[in-house]
Parts: sequence; structure tokens; C-alpha cells
Amino acid sequence: MIFAALMHTYVRTLQKVATRYAPSRVLSFDMVHVFKTLQLINDKGHVSRENLCKELELGEGTVRTLIRHLKMHGMIESTNAGTKMTKRGSSLLSDLLSSLPSETRISKCKITLGKHNYAILIKDMSYAVKSGIEQRDAAVKIGASGATTLLFKDNRFLIPQTNYDALKGDEELAKQLIQELQPHEEDVIIIGTDDSSRKRAEFAAKNAALITVLSHEKH
Repeated sequence: MIFAALMHTYVRTLQKVATRYAPSRVLSFDMVHVFKTLQLINDKGHVSRENLCKELELGEGTVRTLIRHLKMHGMIESTNAGTKMTKRGSSLLSDLLSSLPSETRISKCKITLGKHNYAILIKDMSYAVKSGIEQRDAAVKIGASGATTLLFKDNRFLIPQTNYDALKGDEELAKQLIQELQPHEEDVIIIGTDDSSRKRAEFAAKNAALITVLSHEKH
């Protein structure tokens, strides 16, 4: 529970970066874009503003504001090669990934609504999930079609509040999720879905995962 409380603090930091400063206009990015930006910079070392616009599907002005907020919080710094991570930003991302260690793109399947699907794992937090509606709403909030939440228990992928194995009869998907995500008992798998955008499916899964971490103190 101490680890979960720390995770809650880390996600709150992402929220603070995505909070506007009066009297600025309403922001066009959310904490999931902050999280993805840190991932991109971590993976590539340096990232240009143009690349961030493409990867985040955000306009140049919005990305400029996002970068400014990250700098204000000491997460990144600008160099001639582009934007790079600071030690503080790297530490925050490392802490977040300790609870969100694996993710993968998956094909269209019977348990999701959209053409594009993306799965992410949350370690040891099944207790933070109620019915899965909260995760679906978090996905819809950022413009995706929805999200499906599964709990890994007894080597099965259960629908929340039931004993129903959602992947019974779909051994191929179950095998992929086990290989790619490597779930353990009481882990949570969230599959974001969207009909038109692969990136939006990814953002849906990640936003739902971050919201799940934030909600754990309510349970």
C-alpha cells in the first residue's frame, strides 16, 4: 500500500504539469500527453517539437505550451539537438514505469469496440478497479471509443466484479498478452480502443491506467 500511495503521488505530478496557470486559456493536453512525452524523450534521447506534434497528434501551439510546463516543473530542458530529459524527469518516468511496466499493440478482437487496440499493464492494483466503467470513461474523455478492463487472477483474464474469463476461447490473444505484458496475480490489463486512430487507442489505455492509479485511495 505504501508503493501504491507513492504511485498516486507520481501521477499527481503529471496532473500538475497538465494544469493551467491563470489567466491562461484552457489547455489542449492532458496528463496522458505529459506521460507519453516523457516516454518519447526517454526512448529517443532528444525529440524535436515537430516530432512531438506528430507523435502526440497535437498542434504546434499546444506542444509549445506542453514543453513550457514540463520545463517549469524541471522535467525537461532544451538543447540544440531538441528537447531532452532532466534527472528529475527521468526519475519520475522510472517511478511510473515501475507500476506500468509493459504495453503492447494488439489486433482487433471480440472484447473491444474499435479497429485499433492497445494494452497496458498496471502491477498489483486489481483492488483499485470497480466495474471498469471508470476506465472506459477515462478513454472516452480523450476522444477514443472506449476501454476494456481485465483483472489477471488464477491465470485468467477476468471481467471486473465477475468470475468470467473474457478470453476463454481466444487463446491467441491470451497468449499474446501473457507474452508481451507478463502479468502476475492481481495485475490489471487495460485495452484502449478506437476506430480511427492507433495513437488514440494508446492514449486511451494510458489515460485509463493513470486514472486507475489516481482512484486507488477511494477504495
